[in-house]
Amino acid sequence: MFISPNRDDLQKIVVLNPKGGCGKTTLATNLASYFALRGPLPALLDCDPLGFSMRWLEARSTSRPPIHGIAAYRKSISATQSWHLRVPNETTRLIIDTPAALENPLVHDLIYNASNIIVPVLPSPIDIRFAAKFIADLILVTQIERGNRKLAIVANRTRANTRSLKQLMRFLSSLKIPMIAILRDSQTYVTAAGQGIGIYEMPHYKAARDVSDLSAVIGWLEKWQSPRQEIVKTPITDLPELPVQPLH
Repeated sequence: MFISPNRDDLQKIVVLNPKGGCGKTTLATNLASYFALRGPLPALLDCDPLGFSMRWLEARSTSRPPIHGIAAYRKSISATQSWHLRVPNETTRLIIDTPAALENPLVHDLIYNASNIIVPVLPSPIDIRFAAKFIADLILVTQIERGNRKLAIVANRTRANTRSLKQLMRFLSSLKIPMIAILRDSQTYVTAAGQGIGIYEMPHYKAARDVSDLSAVIGWLEKWQSPRQEIVKTPITDLPELPVQPLH
């Protein structure tokens, strides 16, 4: 089992939904691509035995900004078994791509000490019913507070003005959990994935619409502050004025 290092400066981003085919890998790889462009070196951890994120990394050109890949699904009995799970010291963002059919104990392990949890949901009746049960269990089992800016939902592969999208929006509004972005059903993601890149690395004229949509997710993630950043010191200018004593 992967255990992330106990570092205050490491933002641990978990892309989570036990329902297969909801776009977890697409979201995780595009986030990794964005943070690679921005720097420092991000890490992408693949927990799915199918290894889709690692396949995406294998297709990535060495001329592209680097991303440190961690294949958590690979088993090892060697003395150095923890080496392939190591998060580089310079990494400040760890993106975790989770598998389908997760059970509660593993869910708890994966989100332990998570900075952000993103749940992608598709606009279909089956996906909505599944997501409703999963999110209810997630809140109950893990005791995550809805309003602490830690848990958010992304509506994925949507089509404008459809009945399914309206049903999804009604469902999301009932949860009282922030829905931070609506990502359309676009071939741009498919084209980028085939090249081992993210949409931020594509020509602007091809990906401008999707970049704009995904930027809402980036903006939410960049509001995260490490525990040491959240410690607010009283500015000197805000100190109360002391009475002036007359000189004798």
